[in-house]
Amino acid sequence: MDAADVQATALGMKDAKVVFVRHPIQDATDDEMRGKADETLEAILDALTT
Repeated sequence: MDAADVQATALGMKDAKVVFVRHPIQDATDDEMRGKADETLEAILDALTT
């Protein structure tokens, strides 16, 4: 999360809304990725609509 904050600031997007997805990502199966998406859907919708 700290790295995301640093990167957002460096890109001039310090106040951007972000949603963090549980890791690991790169070796997750399709079913695991669907579960991660389900876990974060509400946070994604909130970031897009508020």
